[in-house]
Amino acid sequence: MNTVFLNGEYLPKDQARLSVDDRGFVFGDGIYEVVRVIEGRIFAWSEHAARMTHGLGAVRIPFGADHVAGLEAVCNRLVADNDFTAGEATVYMQVTRGAAPRTHYFPPAGTTPTVYAAASPFTPSRAMRDTGIKAISFPDVRWARCDLKTVNLMGAVLAREAAHEAGAYEALLIRDGMLTEGAATSAFAVIGGVVRTYPLSNYILPGISRQHALEAARAVGVPVSEVPVTQQEMRSAQELFIAGTTTDIAPIVTLDGLPVGDGRPGPVTRKVQDAFLSRLYGAVGVVR
Repeated sequence: MNTVFLNGEYLPKDQARLSVDDRGFVFGDGIYEVVRVIEGRIFAWSEHAARMTHGLGAVRIPFGADHVAGLEAVCNRLVADNDFTAGEATVYMQVTRGAAPRTHYFPPAGTTPTVYAAASPFTPSRAMRDTGIKAISFPDVRWARCDLKTVNLMGAVLAREAAHEAGAYEALLIRDGMLTEGAATSAFAVIGGVVRTYPLSNYILPGISRQHALEAARAVGVPVSEVPVTQQEMRSAQELFIAGTTTDIAPIVTLDGLPVGDGRPGPVTRKVQDAFLSRLYGAVGVVR
């Protein structure tokens, strides 16, 4: 039985019910997070909680830091109740503005947010880590507040579908001639031995894995520069890689059907990847 959390109750997933008037369903009016769980312990909870709190505040959903902090216990219980305390798992959390008659403006004050969370088993892809992935380039057609992790993901859906149709894993998004990020990941280029990535702004998500990848790179002496990569630089980069909660550090070995570098994971990516994985598993007391 898969147990989920919905509005204060723990219940079987097949018994969870949402109103058709829920604004998450009607408008995509909500914020979500996905956390990684290793041997029953959540990785980087405080960073995820801070980002969720910021997002909810930015879109003015009345679910403050104390309420978000309470979701840690919800995650831990879901992991335990679903018997995911050994190995790896993820927990998805979503808070919407709640159920109310459909109006574009906010519902009446006092409308209760809808809170949902569910845990799932997770197995990292060793093939993705070891041999790398294929990617395509795709126009970044998303709205101008990509820094908010909203449940309205149509831009990412279209980009990921284009990648899927091309036999690739990820779509690297291009806005105004610059690489911003992946459709569902942070994106990096290695140019002249320096790891380059788009600076934090409203055009990219402040990725938790992005943060840890940059910290890991600096810790092992790899230079980092938060300066945008042009599309031309991206195509001639010695190495490309992505980072995400469920991708870790994944080398990109082909882009738009052409090899990146020599078509194999590069040495800088490997160095950052090793440091990142040590940080990921070491933070929860697991020896790789």
